[in-house]
Amino acid sequence: MRPATAATTLPGEPSRAGRLLAVNFAACLLLLVQYLLGMVANLYVVIPGRHPGAGARDYFTGAASGLTWVITHGPAWAAAHAAFGLALVLAAFASIALTWRQGGRMAVVLSVLGALAILGAGFNGASFLNYGHDFSSMIMAGLWALALACYVTGMFLAARRQ
Repeated sequence: MRPATAATTLPGEPSRAGRLLAVNFAACLLLLVQYLLGMVANLYVVIPGRHPGAGARDYFTGAASGLTWVITHGPAWAAAHAAFGLALVLAAFASIALTWRQGGRMAVVLSVLGALAILGAGFNGASFLNYGHDFSSMIMAGLWALALACYVTGMFLAARRQ
Protein backbone atom coordinates (compact mmCIF):
# COMPACT_ATOMS: atom_id res chain seq x y z
CA MET A 1 0.00 0.00 0.00
CA ARG A 2 1.27 3.49 -0.87
CA PRO A 3 1.62 6.14 1.79
CA ALA A 4 -1.03 8.89 1.65
CA THR A 5 1.57 11.53 0.75
CA ALA A 6 3.00 9.71 -2.27
CA ALA A 7 2.20 11.05 -5.73
CA THR A 8 0.07 8.72 -7.78
CA THR A 9 1.40 8.35 -11.30
CA LEU A 10 0.83 5.51 -13.68
CA PRO A 11 3.78 3.63 -15.15
CA GLY A 12 5.13 5.53 -18.15
CA GLU A 13 3.31 8.71 -17.10
CA PRO A 14 5.57 11.66 -16.34
CA SER A 15 5.75 12.77 -12.75
CA ARG A 16 4.34 16.09 -11.60
CA ALA A 17 7.85 17.54 -11.57
CA GLY A 18 8.44 16.12 -15.06
CA ARG A 19 5.32 17.83 -16.39
CA LEU A 20 6.34 21.14 -14.80
CA LEU A 21 9.81 20.78 -16.26
CA ALA A 22 8.32 20.20 -19.72
CA VAL A 23 5.95 23.19 -19.44
CA ASN A 24 8.74 25.52 -18.37
CA PHE A 25 11.05 24.21 -21.09
CA ALA A 26 8.33 24.76 -23.73
CA ALA A 27 7.80 28.30 -22.44
CA CYS A 28 11.54 28.98 -22.79
CA LEU A 29 11.56 27.67 -26.36
CA LEU A 30 8.51 29.77 -27.28
CA LEU A 31 10.15 32.86 -25.78
CA LEU A 32 13.32 32.22 -27.78
CA VAL A 33 11.33 31.91 -31.02
CA GLN A 34 9.54 35.17 -30.14
CA TYR A 35 12.89 36.84 -29.51
CA LEU A 36 14.17 35.80 -32.94
CA LEU A 37 10.98 36.99 -34.65
CA GLY A 38 11.29 40.29 -32.80
CA MET A 39 14.91 40.75 -33.84
CA VAL A 40 14.10 40.10 -37.49
CA ALA A 41 11.17 42.53 -37.29
CA ASN A 42 13.36 45.10 -35.56
CA LEU A 43 16.11 44.88 -38.17
CA TYR A 44 14.16 44.42 -41.40
CA VAL A 45 10.68 45.90 -40.94
CA VAL A 46 9.64 49.51 -41.31
CA ILE A 47 6.23 50.20 -39.81
CA PRO A 48 4.38 52.88 -41.77
CA GLY A 49 3.59 56.03 -39.81
CA ARG A 50 -0.06 55.85 -40.82
CA HIS A 51 -1.98 52.66 -40.11
CA PRO A 52 -5.05 51.77 -38.04
CA GLY A 53 -4.26 52.50 -34.41
CA ALA A 54 -1.29 54.79 -35.10
CA GLY A 55 -1.25 57.67 -32.62
CA ALA A 56 -4.62 56.63 -31.15
CA ARG A 57 -5.97 58.76 -28.30
CA ASP A 58 -7.55 55.72 -26.62
CA TYR A 59 -4.72 53.28 -25.96
CA PHE A 60 -6.75 50.07 -25.78
CA THR A 61 -8.84 50.78 -28.88
CA GLY A 62 -5.68 51.79 -30.72
CA ALA A 63 -3.86 48.68 -29.53
CA ALA A 64 -6.66 46.44 -30.81
CA SER A 65 -6.78 48.29 -34.14
CA GLY A 66 -3.01 48.25 -34.57
CA LEU A 67 -2.71 44.59 -33.63
CA THR A 68 -5.50 43.60 -36.00
CA TRP A 69 -3.92 45.63 -38.79
CA VAL A 70 -0.38 44.31 -38.30
CA ILE A 71 -1.50 40.67 -38.21
CA THR A 72 -3.80 40.91 -41.23
CA HIS A 73 -2.17 43.58 -43.43
CA GLY A 74 1.19 44.46 -41.89
CA PRO A 75 4.69 43.46 -42.96
CA ALA A 76 5.12 39.68 -42.79
CA TRP A 77 7.80 39.57 -40.07
CA ALA A 78 5.92 42.05 -37.87
CA ALA A 79 2.73 40.05 -38.43
CA ALA A 80 4.47 36.84 -37.42
CA HIS A 81 5.93 38.51 -34.31
CA ALA A 82 2.54 39.90 -33.26
CA ALA A 83 0.61 36.68 -33.96
CA PHE A 84 3.18 34.57 -32.16
CA GLY A 85 2.99 37.02 -29.25
CA LEU A 86 -0.74 36.41 -28.94
CA ALA A 87 -0.14 32.66 -29.00
CA LEU A 88 2.54 33.11 -26.35
CA VAL A 89 0.07 34.93 -24.07
CA LEU A 90 -2.36 32.02 -24.40
CA ALA A 91 0.42 29.51 -23.69
CA ALA A 92 1.48 31.49 -20.62
CA PHE A 93 -2.03 31.39 -19.18
CA ALA A 94 -2.28 27.68 -19.95
CA SER A 95 0.99 27.28 -18.06
CA ILE A 96 -0.58 29.00 -15.05
CA ALA A 97 -3.52 26.58 -15.15
CA LEU A 98 -1.22 23.55 -15.27
CA THR A 99 1.10 24.90 -12.61
CA TRP A 100 -1.84 25.81 -10.38
CA ARG A 101 -2.94 22.17 -10.36
CA GLN A 102 0.47 20.53 -10.20
CA GLY A 103 3.07 22.86 -8.81
CA GLY A 104 4.01 24.24 -5.47
CA ARG A 105 3.62 27.84 -4.38
CA MET A 106 6.90 29.01 -5.93
CA ALA A 107 6.07 27.33 -9.26
CA VAL A 108 2.72 29.15 -9.34
CA VAL A 109 4.34 32.48 -8.46
CA LEU A 110 6.94 32.07 -11.20
CA SER A 111 4.32 31.04 -13.75
CA VAL A 112 2.06 34.01 -12.91
CA LEU A 113 4.99 36.44 -12.95
CA GLY A 114 6.18 35.02 -16.28
CA ALA A 115 2.68 35.38 -17.78
CA LEU A 116 2.37 38.96 -16.50
CA ALA A 117 5.76 39.79 -18.03
CA ILE A 118 4.65 38.33 -21.37
CA LEU A 119 1.38 40.26 -21.20
CA GLY A 120 3.25 43.45 -20.32
CA ALA A 121 5.68 42.90 -23.17
CA GLY A 122 2.71 42.51 -25.51
CA PHE A 123 1.16 45.78 -24.38
CA ASN A 124 4.47 47.54 -24.88
CA GLY A 125 4.76 45.95 -28.32
CA ALA A 126 1.34 47.40 -29.20
CA SER A 127 2.49 50.74 -27.81
CA PHE A 128 5.64 50.63 -29.94
CA LEU A 129 3.58 49.73 -33.01
CA ASN A 130 1.16 52.63 -32.55
CA TYR A 131 3.38 55.36 -31.11
CA GLY A 132 6.90 54.36 -32.20
CA HIS A 133 8.64 55.24 -28.93
CA ASP A 134 11.93 53.39 -28.45
CA PHE A 135 11.36 53.07 -24.69
CA SER A 136 8.36 50.81 -25.42
CA SER A 137 10.68 48.47 -27.29
CA MET A 138 13.18 48.57 -24.41
CA ILE A 139 10.46 47.77 -21.86
CA MET A 140 9.26 44.93 -24.11
CA ALA A 141 12.80 43.49 -24.17
CA GLY A 142 13.18 43.82 -20.40
CA LEU A 143 9.88 42.07 -19.75
CA TRP A 144 10.87 39.33 -22.19
CA ALA A 145 14.03 38.79 -20.13
CA LEU A 146 11.99 38.69 -16.91
CA ALA A 147 9.63 36.11 -18.41
CA LEU A 148 12.54 33.97 -19.57
CA ALA A 149 14.14 34.19 -16.12
CA CYS A 150 10.86 33.05 -14.52
CA TYR A 151 10.55 30.00 -16.75
CA VAL A 152 14.25 29.08 -16.47
CA THR A 153 13.94 29.28 -12.68
CA GLY A 154 10.77 27.18 -12.86
CA MET A 155 12.69 24.61 -14.90
CA PHE A 156 15.47 24.57 -12.32
CA LEU A 157 13.03 24.07 -9.45
CA ALA A 158 11.15 21.30 -11.28
CA ALA A 159 14.44 19.55 -12.11
CA ARG A 160 15.48 19.70 -8.45
CA ARG A 161 12.19 18.05 -7.47
CA GLN A 162 12.70 15.26 -9.96
